Formats: sequence, structure tokens, C-alpha cells
Amino acid sequence: MTDYSTLIQPDKGQAARIIHAVSEAGYDDWLRARTPRERAALAAVRYRPVPFAYAILPGESADDWSVVTGLGTGAVLTCWGLATLADKLPEGTYRLAEGEPGKALFGWITGQYRFTRYAADKNARGARVLLTSDVAAIAPMVVEARAVMLVRDMVNTPAADMGPAALEAEAARIAKAHGAALTVTKGDALAAGFPLIHAVGRAADKIHFPRLIELYWGKETHPKIAIIGKGVCFDSGGLDIKPAAGMLLMKKDMGGAAHALALAELIMAAGLPVRLHCLVPAVENAISGNAFRPGDIIKSRKGLAVEIGNTDAEGRLVLADALTRAEEEAPELIVNFATLTGAARVALGPDLPALFANDDALADALIAQGKERDDPLWRMPLWDGYADLLKSDLADLNNSGNSPFAGAVTAALFLKRFVPTSTPWAHLDTFAWRPAAKPGRAKGGDALGLRAAWGLLRERYGKRPT
Repeated sequence: MTDYSTLIQPDKGQAARIIHAVSEAGYDDWLRARTPRERAALAAVRYRPVPFAYAILPGESADDWSVVTGLGTGAVLTCWGLATLADKLPEGTYRLAEGEPGKALFGWITGQYRFTRYAADKNARGARVLLTSDVAAIAPMVVEARAVMLVRDMVNTPAADMGPAALEAEAARIAKAHGAALTVTKGDALAAGFPLIHAVGRAADKIHFPRLIELYWGKETHPKIAIIGKGVCFDSGGLDIKPAAGMLLMKKDMGGAAHALALAELIMAAGLPVRLHCLVPAVENAISGNAFRPGDIIKSRKGLAVEIGNTDAEGRLVLADALTRAEEEAPELIVNFATLTGAARVALGPDLPALFANDDALADALIAQGKERDDPLWRMPLWDGYADLLKSDLADLNNSGNSPFAGAVTAALFLKRFVPTSTPWAHLDTFAWRPAAKPGRAKGGDALGLRAAWGLLRERYGKRPT
């Protein structure tokens, strides 16, 4: 297993191969300064400094070489600017010819990620180490990268090994490592206190029984915040069963929980001066004789009666009870993550989590932090005009809209019914998965929106006295 803490090292003048990061605008001037041997090598491969394109520059001896990578039209390295090199270059130590890597330190780490729980990496190589003189940037980048790797590992793990009990075990690990308190509600207590969570998860085998996992950390006198993650460890669709193709990726339906736990650990590791309440409703939406049914009416923890229009709209149900529980602690901020709707993916694709918020300042801050960290979000409307689509003739509301339109919006509006209007709240409908690899971002599970949320919390609370 890779020790990510070793992939960035302080630059003390040690031997290292040189990386030239060159923009299109500066390429011709840079090229004129190269040796004839280097220019010939670049001409042979018709090299141009488009983003992520790289080429090896031969030196005067067989073991003497450097590398050039393109910045495209930009002049500044993004988070992913050196990620391809981190993935492709051989084992060794590297430094930039000019300047500091900055944000690219993050992609250098994540570009070396491999999921090896079940099979060894056939192309395994030694570590590629990047040097930086900005020593203060190393530890925060490593911690942030580790959080992303945690999300990737959890989402990539099949449901047989990442069920509700495994989520509880991960929460217990985090609690032990950082001195947090852990409470888990199961069985009769869950059925009585969190009826929607229990209803969704009750059909699962006993080893995957539902539970509400709660972590508490920080001083009682600090500002209270709630972080919530949808923990549907596998989603069959319930009695409204998904087709086979629709189930193939449903191991990732606990991606919201992975984001929440990773963010919780970031908060604790940084010692952020907050009173953290992290909640994970952990269930498997299975099928058996006692599965909840279309047409059932279930009273939520909040007291609202919910008619079940579709058992495959289960994520919003478990989140509803978790949001209600969070509200009871009177937090000043609530953020939830959920792989909630296919409609969000249809609208925005896999790279852009849909952001819903009841507070403009909160939404703007999240979007700004996403841009700063190359972790973009796209705000979608909490359009109250669609609330009628959740009406029920028999209950306070239906869990499934009665229209094929605005599926991501109506899901967010359902959640909104369980959030106090006075509490700033953000809902991130994230995919937690990359269908294809990109520099620094392997195919498979991924954290999308995590770093934006972390940036917001650091900016908002990191400067407060402890």
C-alpha cells in the first residue's frame, strides 16, 4: 500500500530530475534555450505543450534526462497539472525547473492512487516523489489527498464488504483515532426512533441490518455543524426493482456516507474549532417478504407521513430521518452528501455534483471553494413551484414525484421539508464515480464535492480562536 505521506518531500537540494512546465505562449522562447539534442527529440515526436502532454528530454549521458509537460493556454499549474507525470514517470525524485508546484501537489499524490484490495497492481512501480520548497503546504495536501483516497477505497469496495457494519467499523476507526464519541442506533430503537431508515433497510439480511451511525467531536462551546451522508450500501431498487444494468454500480450508493466520513476525519485531523455531528444512515435496500412497499405510508421521525410512491427513491427517506436528528442539535450549518438522483447526472454529467442550498451566501462560498480546488459544483434551483409534484392524497407528502420532470429538484425539495428554514443547508447530489480516468483521477470511485466543502469549512471556521 502506498504511503502517500512520502510522495511530497521538502526540497533540500537533493538530486532530482527536472520537470519543465511550459505554456503554449512561452513554448517557443523555452525551446530556443534547449540543447540541439533536446530540440531534435521534441521535433521527432512533434511535441506541443497542450495540457498533460509530456515528452522526455535526453541529456548528454544515457541516464541523464528531464521531462517537459504542457500547460496549454494557462500559465499556472492546476491541481491536475502534474498528475499525468505522477502516473507515467518511472520511480524517482523530481522537481520543477522553475517555481513551486502549488496546487499541483495534490494531483501528484492522487495520480499515484491504485485500488489493490483484491488484486495487486500489475504495473506497480516505486514512488514518484516531488520536491517543494513550500514545506508548509505538504501536510495539508497529504491530509486532503488521504481523505479523497478514503472515499475512493470505500466506494470501490463491493457491497459484500462495504455494508452497514463496514460503515460502522470505519466510523469507529475514525472515532478512535481522533477521540470522537460514537453512537449507533439499531433494531427496535431504530424502528421506533427512525422509522424511515428502518423501513428502507429492514429487508436486508441480518448481517446488513440498518443503523444510524453518529459521530460527535469537538467542544460543546464551539459552533455546531452537521455533516450527513447517504449510506445505502447497495440499492436493488427494492420492490420497484432496478434492471440488471441499473444495479451494476449500486455498490457506490454509499458514496455520500464515504464523503461525510472523510470530511469528518478532515475536520478532526485539522482540529477545526467546531462541534461536529456526523450522521450516516446505513442501510441496504434489499428485497424480501418484509420489504417496504409502494403505497405504504410511513411516519417519519419529524412526524410527517410519507407515502411511498417508489421504493427506488429510498435515499431521500433515510436522509430525511437523519436531517431531523441533526436539526435536534440546533446546528448553525448542515451539509449533506448523497448519490441521490440519476436526474442530476442527466443534467450535469458525472463530473459536476448538483448543489442545492437554501442560503445564497453558502452556495456562493461552496462554488468559490470548488473553483479554487478544481473540485467544481453547479448550483441547481430549489424551485418551490415544483413542490406540488410531491403531493399525496393520503399523506403529508410522497417520496417520488408524480412527473418525469425535474427529478433532482423534487428530490432536493423532499429533503428541504426536513430542514429548518432558519438553518443554512447545502445538499450535494454527487455521483461519487468516474466512468473514465482523467489525470489524477482514476476510473472508479471518487470524491466529488468533498474538497469544496472542506475549503468552505476551513475558510469559515479555521481562523476562529480555539
